[in-house]
Amino acid sequence: MSTRYAVVPAPFGPVTVGVADGAVTDVRFPHADGSAATDAMGVRADPGEDPVLAEAVRQLAGYLAGDRRVFDLPLRLRGSAFQRRVWEGLRAVPYGTTTTYGALATALGLDPRTTARAVGAANGANHLPIVLPCHRVIGADGTLTGFSGGLERKRELLALEARVASGTGTLF
Repeated sequence: MSTRYAVVPAPFGPVTVGVADGAVTDVRFPHADGSAATDAMGVRADPGEDPVLAEAVRQLAGYLAGDRRVFDLPLRLRGSAFQRRVWEGLRAVPYGTTTTYGALATALGLDPRTTARAVGAANGANHLPIVLPCHRVIGADGTLTGFSGGLERKRELLALEARVASGTGTLF
């Protein structure tokens, strides 16, 4: 499986999206220094050379511009059956809203008293953030908790969605 990637400009730094064999495999936030996270991603490609890459770039750019709320892309999920179940559950969290780890566990038919932390760990292992909206999951007390892209990016994504959902403008 040879991964091809492109970099999408975002207000918080470049987002890298990778595709292989007709499916999106990765979405990565920039490194702490602001550079694109392309380490071991494969080959940088012109999105015009790969229809799935072109569509992933178009949809990510649309989301970041406040023009897209739902992603419709072929995805390749890499993880355990439990992780994949949690990641699929993220798709049901509506744009512009948040849920908790416990509520997500309940929505998945799990006992939140025994699985909320495991749901949180699976959420943290999501390799397709934004597309599978792990940023919409917060702590039971309403605080922003762990996020692979950093809490400031989580805050920015939630603020973008809140502005778009309320009709008060977009990030750009």
